[in-house]
Amino acid sequence: MLDQILNLVKQYGQQSVVENPDVPNEYNNQVMAETANTITSGFQNMASGGGLQNILSLFTGGGQSQGGNGILSNPIVSMMIGHLANRLVSNVNLNPATANNIASNLIPSVLNSLVNRTVSNDPQDSGFNLNGLIGSLTGGGNSTGSATGGFDFQGLLNQVSGQQGGIDISQIIGQVTQNAQTHQQTQQSGGLANLISGFFK
Repeated sequence: MLDQILNLVKQYGQQSVVENPDVPNEYNNQVMAETANTITSGFQNMASGGGLQNILSLFTGGGQSQGGNGILSNPIVSMMIGHLANRLVSNVNLNPATANNIASNLIPSVLNSLVNRTVSNDPQDSGFNLNGLIGSLTGGGNSTGSATGGFDFQGLLNQVSGQQGGIDISQIIGQVTQNAQTHQQTQQSGGLANLISGFFK
């Protein structure tokens, strides 16, 4: 699922970054890498901190029916916008107004598209799968069998809008949190950051 996120950042970054006169061309790839890193690490931090329900809420009521603005009410989104703006000021030396403008446009656009395509039944969106996302956060790849005790998050998305219907979600959250923490520790060497920066070259 990481590839899909990187491709969405590249797609929406064309207008917000590449065609933005306030971003020097030599910084385009760095800005997009920071954006992808903010999104992936934001999801990972949320998962390892016990915030699986916040991630699920993004996909079960995250604004796909309300357009891009509805998604802004999710705490994950506002956290990522603030984080990215700070990173663009400190790491890319953009002025704060430009950094805020890019973060406020790019993060919601990418996440809204990610949500819409993940909940879509369109065959061309089959690569967007919540199991794949959560699997990538917990080290389970596209299979969540070992990562979440075999729970089918995509199936939950397809049948539920707000209620878990007899599922013990707390046990699943505990399992995902534990696996995400373990996976995060094994990635401290910078493997994910290197992969992302390699994509935007």
